[in-house]
Amino acid sequence: MLIPSIDLMGGKIVQLVQGRKKALEFDDFDEWVSRFSKYPLVQLIDLDAAIGSGNNVALVKEFAQKLPCQVGGGIRSVEAARAALAAGAQRVIIGSALFAGDELDYNFAERAADALDARRLVFALDAIGGRVVTHGWRKQTSVSPLQTMQALERWCDAFLYTHVETEGLLQGFPLDVIRPLREATAKQLIAAGGIRAQNEIDGLHALGVDAVVGMAIYQGLLPA
Repeated sequence: MLIPSIDLMGGKIVQLVQGRKKALEFDDFDEWVSRFSKYPLVQLIDLDAAIGSGNNVALVKEFAQKLPCQVGGGIRSVEAARAALAAGAQRVIIGSALFAGDELDYNFAERAADALDARRLVFALDAIGGRVVTHGWRKQTSVSPLQTMQALERWCDAFLYTHVETEGLLQGFPLDVIRPLREATAKQLIAAGGIRAQNEIDGLHALGVDAVVGMAIYQGLLPA
């Protein structure tokens, strides 16, 4: 399954390179809502909230009420996750809140699943150099994506793995990285980071992995 991505920053749809350099921006929201309405799932990320520089709450609500979305970015409490679901999100993506400092926070994962239902939770595995990064990819932990999956699997419905080194570069996604993760869980596994062509999506599908695509769609390399 192809999952188109909408990243929000400063009240606009944007595409960043490796989470830092802005490459594209759009404010023609209705066009993208129309183009993405055929998909069963859209990924909606509030980048300002993720890095702690503000938020796009009104826009998140607008998109989530028009499209079937899994919503992430700055969701670091049960209350914030509940608010995103109340705004129309089908599922919420949680990453940074799964860590207390450099260690996994099992208590938060369990508390969120109990309060919100594990079927509405997607746990993010954003990685640089084989280690999970948090807070908009600006803080690195000592925990690997595989360790995170093995520890927290019981409390979520899906895992979202982002290969930050290739994010936004349109240089392709490394399938060798995702294979051991696919083998480690029966939960839905979603991959993101540099996907640029249909054959990559097909390769991921063959492994049982769904694909989040942003830059390739916005640059017209893949149809939407």
